[in-house]
Amino acid sequence: MPYAVVVTFEIKRDMSAAFMPHMLSNARASLRDETGCLQFDVATDPTRPREVLLYEIYEDRAAFEAHMATAHFKAFEDVAGDMIASKNVRTFTQVAQ
Repeated sequence: MPYAVVVTFEIKRDMSAAFMPHMLSNARASLRDETGCLQFDVATDPTRPREVLLYEIYEDRAAFEAHMATAHFKAFEDVAGDMIASKNVRTFTQVAQ
């Protein structure tokens, strides 16, 4: 069953420009390298430059858990972790198609 993940980041002041290349690299690697990652959208709004929204769809929860164990995800967490002021993760186990 598809598994949706919605993440909202608030980036620390003056860190958005440094954060985004790492976020986009992680999203591209997820789509390219993870067969269980079906969608990985990164959204921003110029009026709220410190807010970043992720919308991810995985084949199932196991695919999401595998995502969090990948080298590219861990590298992202290592480099971008100090740039994040707050992070909210919500998951949804039923995805209407």
